[in-house]
Amino acid sequence: MVSVVNQIDTQHQDMLHDAQLDYYGKRLATCSSDCSIRVFDVDQNGQYFLSSTLISHKGPVWQVAWSHPMFGNLLASCSYDCKVIIWAENNKRWSSIYTYNGHDSSVNSVCWAPYEYGLILASGSSDGSIAIISNIDGNWSAKKIVNAHTVGCNAVSWAPSVDAGSLFDNADADPKPSVKRLVTGGCDCMVNLWKETDDEWKLDQSLNSHKDWVRDVAWAPNIGVPVSTIASCGEDGLVNIWTLDEANTEKEWTSKTLHKFDKPVWHVSWSVTGNILAVSSSDNKVSLWKEILNGEWVCVDDVKKTEVAEDTEKQGQ
Repeated sequence: MVSVVNQIDTQHQDMLHDAQLDYYGKRLATCSSDCSIRVFDVDQNGQYFLSSTLISHKGPVWQVAWSHPMFGNLLASCSYDCKVIIWAENNKRWSSIYTYNGHDSSVNSVCWAPYEYGLILASGSSDGSIAIISNIDGNWSAKKIVNAHTVGCNAVSWAPSVDAGSLFDNADADPKPSVKRLVTGGCDCMVNLWKETDDEWKLDQSLNSHKDWVRDVAWAPNIGVPVSTIASCGEDGLVNIWTLDEANTEKEWTSKTLHKFDKPVWHVSWSVTGNILAVSSSDNKVSLWKEILNGEWVCVDDVKKTEVAEDTEKQGQ
């Protein structure tokens, strides 16, 4: 059963939009409509405390993302002010090291690429575009995919760096990095797949099963097994699971509805092993789902806002 082990007073002055743990789960970054980002560290007793407040955005901050630790302590943020900011920590002090101003409208999502590809960040905007921001030899540059979604892009997620099925194709060697791929979700109700070919990003496939805005997409981790999996969710209350079996010669993605919720679903997130999916919806509920042997998805646990409040009261007694 899922239980609340900790509750943090973020001290934000407005609505909280995102909270992300770093690679080791020892640091927490949050962002809010108060235009600020807050970073929390863990003390010796396992309690989170506010260590830094980052202020540079001029509008609500929608999302934050930690880079892989091999690149140092880097944090990306995106905002209604049309900016993507990359922050770095040196000597326990945070500063902005790069700002991308190439979007023409609110930037709704940021996601770091697998570290095998280098220091690369993707961002999606309400102007319908996607930006691929990369750092090579200390120099930042960006490529822009215009009209990625006809109305606006709400979410971006990178594919794993290992080709599906490569674990079995190369039994005597480590899996090799694959072609860079992205999945995006937009206000046009589409889930789009992108692939980098000859240093150019091109639309690979468009998947359509949602009847309203796609709020989030998440490409599941893969260690080289011959199936690729993507989760998508939307304003229509649907959570869909998309799969591509490498044995399928036509390379067609198939869709299965995990569940039809009564309220819009805003976020989906895979566990590290890719076998459990967390789903959060607008009714203040987070549920965990797992695929069973017959291919059906079942809810293994859920946490409601009321349960969080009850657990908090018990901890305070």
